[in-house]
Amino acid sequence: MTWLWLAVGLVVLTAGAEVLVRGAVGLAAAARISPLVIGLTVVAFGTSAPELVVSVRATLTGQPEIAVGNVVGSNIFNVLVILGLAALIVPLRVDQQLVRLDVPLLIVVSLVVFAMCLGGRLDQFEGGILAAALVAYTVWLVRKSRRENSAAVLGEYATEFAEQTPSTPRRTLVFLTLVAAGLVMLVLGADLFVDAAITVARGWGLSEMVIGLTLVAAGTSLPEVATSLVAACKGERDIAVGNVVGSNLFNLMGVLGLAGLITPGGIPIGAEAVAQDLPVMVLVAVACLPVFLIGHAIERWEGVVLLAFYGLYTTALICEAQGREQTLQLVTQAAWVLGPLAVTAYVVTLVRQLRVRAA
Repeated sequence: MTWLWLAVGLVVLTAGAEVLVRGAVGLAAAARISPLVIGLTVVAFGTSAPELVVSVRATLTGQPEIAVGNVVGSNIFNVLVILGLAALIVPLRVDQQLVRLDVPLLIVVSLVVFAMCLGGRLDQFEGGILAAALVAYTVWLVRKSRRENSAAVLGEYATEFAEQTPSTPRRTLVFLTLVAAGLVMLVLGADLFVDAAITVARGWGLSEMVIGLTLVAAGTSLPEVATSLVAACKGERDIAVGNVVGSNLFNLMGVLGLAGLITPGGIPIGAEAVAQDLPVMVLVAVACLPVFLIGHAIERWEGVVLLAFYGLYTTALICEAQGREQTLQLVTQAAWVLGPLAVTAYVVTLVRQLRVRAA
């Protein structure tokens, strides 16, 4: 029955993602908000609802390791797996706003959260700061988009929304209903999947932190997976990429911030998370910038590299939890080989593109 619920959860998630993308694209046209902003806000926050529900529930029921592991693991999963899979489907064009603003903001917020956790606890005041920062960021983003009058954005409207009929209150209501229905399906599907996944993982003898970093993180990120892949298949590349960056920002400022704010005494942070998992999360956020800078796109080969790194990271977590020292050493050696190769490939590609521009 556990495996059956896993399958049911995946089906509900996929259907919810399809409904959500349809509604979000319609809202973008009706409200004259760019698809990138829709991806960074409505879609990103909606698909992060499972992380919010799971993390808040975990902290209130005395399972803080699952809550922290869920957020940290989801942010790692979103970048390495979702962007990797979406890039394999179609090379993803990256909006310059992401390179100029949102990715640098993600790096800064990741560093701030890491600094907050160094003392072994994210207290209620720090959680309040993160939650307030999310509200300010969202308000600024929407207001900026509504005032946008650049030729690039107007051209995007003409390209992506040319086939849309004029917006009416009835059509807007339909799109809002689709978004709401999609969000409900995503939350229900993720809940079914996560509960079943935790049952399986505990049967394998994994710790709560490893469960949070792997199965719970992957399970609560399935809405982002389904939404970004569906958006990529539909050609809505801004939504596919913006969803990942926006979800990571929401996870840090909204999910972790709210969980810390409502938990008496704040959230305790394990020494292992501070020493290992939080630095990996920061490193993954930093890695987004050079990947996005190269041609303002994520190519298929970059998608393969992202997926390979996630495979090594997850394997290392499981081997460490189960005491498989020899396998862990092999994984570590593979990472030390793949890392320099990936950096070299990025540098060579960047140099070639700079030479082409100079010519």
